[in-house]
Amino acid sequence: CGVHRLWTHRAYKATPALRRLLMTLAIMSFQHNVYKWCRDHRVHHRYADTDADPQDIRRGFFFAHIGWLVCRKHPAVIRASRTIDMSDLDHDPLIQFDRRYHVPLAVVIWGAIPTLIPWYFWSENLWVALFVCVFYRHAFTLNVTWSLASVAHVFGNKPYDKHISGTDCPMEYVMMGESYHNYHHTYPWDYSQCEHGKFVAFNPGTLFIDFFAWLGWAYDLRKPSRENVKNRKLHTGQTIPRY
Repeated sequence: CGVHRLWTHRAYKATPALRRLLMTLAIMSFQHNVYKWCRDHRVHHRYADTDADPQDIRRGFFFAHIGWLVCRKHPAVIRASRTIDMSDLDHDPLIQFDRRYHVPLAVVIWGAIPTLIPWYFWSENLWVALFVCVFYRHAFTLNVTWSLASVAHVFGNKPYDKHISGTDCPMEYVMMGESYHNYHHTYPWDYSQCEHGKFVAFNPGTLFIDFFAWLGWAYDLRKPSRENVKNRKLHTGQTIPRY
């Protein structure tokens, strides 16, 4: 909701309090600093399914899932990363603070606090707390995130744009509403990342943003018109019913 929908795609705006909360959650996930995560994802969207795509699914399922993190970057990816517009984040003090202190902050927020809470409050074994609350949680959330570049570019339907690799894959309960990937690559700036209403599709991320919009902490939520989406489906979508 923060790194992806707010800072990468600017799908809505947030008050300073919500931005600090989202930054804390981003650090807790420990998936690179927000600046780097956003840059890579903006490149992925702009150059999807080309050599400049850092998670290019054409290079294989394993590469798109995790291989792109351990392999040398394609020269086209490096060139694209230098040209992508990051001016909004370059001038964001909170983003730059995280960029400078991400690792020490993560040691505390990602590692120490989740380990010490069960150890202190209900006398959990320290090693069990570390492995379950930190290492297992981290491995699980990493693979869910990586699945957006692998699973959601291979399995599923393409009701909005049949010409791209992103799919609406049947994993919304695992991906917490991020699995409507064909829609997302068609309308990356939609704050809900889904055509269907929050009570029709499983989309906790949208519920989270809507809750804070109700509080007044999130505002200027962006979403295409129903007519726009309908016309796009008719012109470029697959004629396959939603799973």
